[in-house]
Amino acid sequence: MKRTKIIALFLIFMALINCIAYSQQQRGNVYVIPIKGEINEVTYQFLKGTIDKISTKDPAAIIFEIDTYGGQIDQAEKIKNLIYSIDIPTISFVNNKAESAGVLITISSEKVVMAESSTIGSAETIPNTEKVMSMWVSFLKDMAELRNRDPKIVTAMADKDVEIEGIKEKGKLLNINAREANKFGIADYISNSYEDMLEHFNINYSDVVKVEEGKGIKVAKFVTNPYVSTLLLTLGFVGMVIEIFTPGFGIGGIISLIGFGMFFGGNIMAGNSQWTSLVLFVIGLILLVIEGMVPGFGLPGISGIILIIAGIILAMDSFTGAIISLSVAIIVTTVISIVLIKYGYKSPLIGKAVLSKSQRNEDGYVSANPKAEFLNKEGIAITELRPTGIVDVDNHRIDALSEGNYIDKGSKIKVVKVEGSKIIVRRM
Repeated sequence: MKRTKIIALFLIFMALINCIAYSQQQRGNVYVIPIKGEINEVTYQFLKGTIDKISTKDPAAIIFEIDTYGGQIDQAEKIKNLIYSIDIPTISFVNNKAESAGVLITISSEKVVMAESSTIGSAETIPNTEKVMSMWVSFLKDMAELRNRDPKIVTAMADKDVEIEGIKEKGKLLNINAREANKFGIADYISNSYEDMLEHFNINYSDVVKVEEGKGIKVAKFVTNPYVSTLLLTLGFVGMVIEIFTPGFGIGGIISLIGFGMFFGGNIMAGNSQWTSLVLFVIGLILLVIEGMVPGFGLPGISGIILIIAGIILAMDSFTGAIISLSVAIIVTTVISIVLIKYGYKSPLIGKAVLSKSQRNEDGYVSANPKAEFLNKEGIAITELRPTGIVDVDNHRIDALSEGNYIDKGSKIKVVKVEGSKIIVRRM
């Protein structure tokens, strides 16, 4: 009997040792994933790829470190679904601010921790239409209920019409600090330490691993910012116009390549589009070049414009955002084009790039040859004039400027004006 007890105790002891060893082996790392800056397609793609990679390593938990003013609500909704579907402990750690779309992402985790100086709220949508607001509020309310958060408090962060006695008056958005969030049940704990919050929630782990955003992700997030995208498009179009107004390939072409290159490259890296958008854009440019080689304006030009617009729209993740960015870029480019047409050839920069600028003796320069003898004489266009080119007048090859219209190579021309060394011609 005594021998049987000893054997039984030995077996129990070995079983306990095996259980402890097994549990130690099962303790994985805790991964800290940053959610910072604007919430957009790049943010979602980064989170999805990172979570997929982490899931193969048996993590003990995931901490989403949040610091954002918000962003696109459609991407926030996708991120919310992504976080909610994770079957391991998740913690949203607000380490500064969680506003707008950041509110929905924050309450998607099982637990919410806020740093001592952090805030959460101000979740109003842009545009603030009834349809968009209704959808956004439903996202917030549903997730609050699923995670046992006060739906009225969360809703008050997005809807100015919600009134909570003693907490929020009507007409304002609710924005609360860490202490208030903890008091109202939005946050579960206040801490600035990963180790402290993990201990508080009784999560066993081996190590805390911080995931960093790669350089490509940072560049893509920067480039796909709506304001930056608009600026890049504007630079691309303005550079194209400058290149058209100047002979050869120069600064305008370089500016255009940089602008369009960063715009399409960033959006492709962000996952907003495929190479198809860039291909359409390039084909559109080629068609415009072909159109420029023939007089008039026909099918190649129209098709080129359509393909350029289509390529730009397809490159961006938001149709509305693409239209706004494209509209701003076109308006700015149009204004600059008008200025160049009206004053460009009188400016020092354009004057040097296009035609020799006349210089006055009183300014301390040697006077340029006025070439007045060519006035009212006829000649031949040796190259196309669009609007600058080379003409032959009295067996003299001279730089010339079209009076306004495109002039074909080989067309008969007449010199109608001479301004210093600047020769202005008209098609006969």
